[in-house]
Amino acid sequence: MKYKDYYDILGVDRGASAEDIKKAYRKLAHKYHPDVSKDPEGEEKFKALAEAYETLKNPEKRAAYDQLGRHQPGQDFQPPPGWGPQHGDSQFAFDDADLADLFAGFSGGRQPGGGAIRMPGQDYEVTAQISLEQAYSGTEVELNLTVPERDAQGQLHRVPRSFKVRIPKGATDGQRLRLAGRGGKGFNGGRDGDLYLQVKLQPHTVFRVSGHDLYLDLPLAPWEAVLGATIDVPTLGGTVRLKVPPHTQAGQQLRLSGRGLPRPHGKEGDLFAIAQIVVPATATDVERGLFEQLAKESTFNPRARLQQEMNHAP
Repeated sequence: MKYKDYYDILGVDRGASAEDIKKAYRKLAHKYHPDVSKDPEGEEKFKALAEAYETLKNPEKRAAYDQLGRHQPGQDFQPPPGWGPQHGDSQFAFDDADLADLFAGFSGGRQPGGGAIRMPGQDYEVTAQISLEQAYSGTEVELNLTVPERDAQGQLHRVPRSFKVRIPKGATDGQRLRLAGRGGKGFNGGRDGDLYLQVKLQPHTVFRVSGHDLYLDLPLAPWEAVLGATIDVPTLGGTVRLKVPPHTQAGQQLRLSGRGLPRPHGKEGDLFAIAQIVVPATATDVERGLFEQLAKESTFNPRARLQQEMNHAP
């Protein structure tokens, strides 16, 4: 969770009175309102002000916020247990500004030219967890949310909303998708907000993900690693044949080009099979005899490099 310093946003100290907080909010909200501000970041500042004021004007919310302690703005921190259910879903960043207070600071709720103030709709942000297979093929998710919306008088009400969102194939962990106009409804002709969907890939039992590339641990028998082999390897697109070269070392990466996640505009990522030498858990008498014969005939010393490095150590 990202920390926001609501006191700093409003330009007041932590001991400010409720009246001081209200005055600071009205002054800055008038300055940064999208319909009057020339600041290119005015709309984002206006939304941040509204979010800060909604928390600090409420004694219970302010007390709960103060209990979070002080952190650097934007710093990741872990809120205390119970914070989410009591003080809002941490998946969302909703603006519950008091429109009555705001309108009172705008010459009776009118713009300088006499028109009604247009309020932009709130942006929503939600996390969607999908499987790696869904990311590979693309998928559609249905989101059932309860979100704040304003009525004709500007009063907030929480209403159910359902969204069907198409996630394109090749979506990566942490990717943020924007759906323009699918957020909160604008007020008095203001534009609708946007819906931001953050993709979260569920852990997979076989593959690890790095961007569009995939990694898996590939078990090899000792003789396969020494002699080489052609083996079956699972991929998200089905099983493929992989040629393991002779003398493959443990930890060596074998690349399967184009077998990772698709990219929106370009070739697919790659799949890297990381060789893992696996020995039998048990051995038959014949197998044991063969290994004993190998031990007698072989001059290979797996610890030669270790001994060499120790001999040259200071």
